[in-house]
Amino acid sequence: MTELRTPASRRGTNLPKMGDFNLTVILDTIRRSPQGLSRVELAGLVGLSPQTISNISRRLLDQGLIIEAGKAGVGPGKPRTILRLNPSGMYAVGVHVDPALISFSVLDLTGNVVLDSKIDTPEAGEPTAVMAAIVFEVQRLIEESGIDPAKLTGLGVAAPGPIDLDAGTVVNPPLLEGWTRVHLRDALSKATGLPVVLDKDVTAAAVAETWVAGDSASSNFGVFYMGTGIGCGLVLNDEVFRGASGNAGEIGHIVVDPDGPPCDCGLNGCVKSTVIPRVLVDAGAKAGLVEPLTEGDSGVVVQERFNRLCDAADRGDENAIAILDRSALHLSRAVSVIANAMDLDRVVFGGPFWTRLAPYYLNRVPEQVAHGADARDIHVPQVVGSRVGEDVGAIGAACLVLEHALAPRSERLLLGG
Repeated sequence: MTELRTPASRRGTNLPKMGDFNLTVILDTIRRSPQGLSRVELAGLVGLSPQTISNISRRLLDQGLIIEAGKAGVGPGKPRTILRLNPSGMYAVGVHVDPALISFSVLDLTGNVVLDSKIDTPEAGEPTAVMAAIVFEVQRLIEESGIDPAKLTGLGVAAPGPIDLDAGTVVNPPLLEGWTRVHLRDALSKATGLPVVLDKDVTAAAVAETWVAGDSASSNFGVFYMGTGIGCGLVLNDEVFRGASGNAGEIGHIVVDPDGPPCDCGLNGCVKSTVIPRVLVDAGAKAGLVEPLTEGDSGVVVQERFNRLCDAADRGDENAIAILDRSALHLSRAVSVIANAMDLDRVVFGGPFWTRLAPYYLNRVPEQVAHGADARDIHVPQVVGSRVGEDVGAIGAACLVLEHALAPRSERLLLGG
């Protein structure tokens, strides 16, 4: 049996009319134990009666969401049957929209990637073109994957913020010009015929870490998403924190260098004006390492020149290394602000730009965060790269669908109807 962290196990209730909530509690508890659990172990973890556990387990087996995975002896008496998630019991598709790249992932119920792909973001200023490309690629992936359409539970979309969760719209993201209240959720649902869940990309990244990393993840951690922009997804006491409007995690206007360049918010040296990839490319252009960017250059161009800047650093160019090292030191100040304010025990970096930055950031950020930790005499936040990989946005988007369908939520406790 895999040892579970205490906060990870939800508690069920034996009150009437709680079947749906209890079902998700049991399913979620099994999910968090990759090696599986017996019915007796489940009863001890979730606080439900053996009869309730037996009844719900039978429902989950009949629905194909779990399987009986052999016997295990745990002391004297009859060996107990181990229950695990059925990977082929449910599937979800995830899409991450970035100004430079659109990523896609098809996940099974255990969070494993069945199929994935990437395309350059077409005409980032034109939402219609982007949505058409998404629909085409989603339909292609579903067909190529060969999964049973009846087991496909929905499409998750991770988009740059801010977003309006209730309306399903993307609202003026700073790096997607022309995206003024784009009704992305409903348009994609109509075009694909699938239920669509829309959320912020940093929130999706945090969900991916809780779903895919499972019981190895911390109870309180932040996911710093390194894309065309930079944001932070938060998990507090094992719950993804979305904030009042679903837009938690905007860190672009944390000041990290008071003597730095001006930001559009009126301050100097914010994350947005100091650390994001476009700013690093501009610094590389001033050093003669890459061609200068123009105001109309797309995210694809930014990524291409950012990669060339990193190529120069990897070759040992001192100017390129200094640019990346300086950005690591600056961002570590924002990381320290969030880690101290939320008392995080883990900081995770990920996203499409992370792979190239990792050697430089992991050489600098952990030491800076440790030095800046207010509670360093008690604990220091661990700084690591994402286990999910650079496709954490798309994987997180698919996990949003699985979370929406299967995770215990308070609304399942409502007794009306």
